[in-house]
Amino acid sequence: MSLKADGLSFAYGARKVLKSVSFSAEYGEFISVLGPNGAGKSTLFRCMLGLLTPAGGDTFIDGKSVSRLTAQQLAGSIAYIPQSHKPVFNYSVFDMVLMGTAAQLGKFSSPGAAQKRHAEEALEQLGICSLRDRGYRAISGGERQLVLIARAIAQKAKILVMDEPSSSLDFGNRIKVMQIIKDLTGSGYTVVQSTHDPDQAYTYSDKILALYDGAVAAWGTPQNTVCDSLISRLYGVDVEICSLHGDSVRVCIPTK
Repeated sequence: MSLKADGLSFAYGARKVLKSVSFSAEYGEFISVLGPNGAGKSTLFRCMLGLLTPAGGDTFIDGKSVSRLTAQQLAGSIAYIPQSHKPVFNYSVFDMVLMGTAAQLGKFSSPGAAQKRHAEEALEQLGICSLRDRGYRAISGGERQLVLIARAIAQKAKILVMDEPSSSLDFGNRIKVMQIIKDLTGSGYTVVQSTHDPDQAYTYSDKILALYDGAVAAWGTPQNTVCDSLISRLYGVDVEICSLHGDSVRVCIPTK
């Protein structure tokens, strides 16, 4: 599935938060939305997901405006994965993933064999079947993030919008989770994630959308976007970009 944001603008009162933001994500692409706090990343996601009505522009999924899709159609196309989730009850991992199938049901229906099969398949795809019967609140942060991704997969949406999926994880879990997310694009999922980390954006992304003060500061391949001047502008620090392994990796190093 493809996703296109076309000239999205939004304001809270007189404060303009998004200023004609455009980008596209094609089938199987990994897009990183890079920018500091307050750049408009979360507002952009809310507009894309149909949770906010933009003052201008529109979002399209496979050429169809999200405003013209029913809630069920939207849920079958695009899924949101939060940075973290703390349920009131300590649901089992299986029940957490099964919740992703809710949009497939009628108002008064309960999950049936098909929905339970979708949940089992999502657990298997993420390699977390061993967590099936454990309480969600009792597992590690990295495991929780994988459960939230599995829930989105059980939803049967092919576009995954992720809010800083690795920001609260330790170094090892961060790498594991990001590689699993990258592998999903090889299975036909389109991924759009927000991040503060330029190194991560460069390593995993097919394209990077850099936002600054609600506007597009850069858009394109990692090789054409991640540079000293962009990172300094976004974060207000002096850095030097160093290339490693034939420029397959770039590292931002503070110069002061």
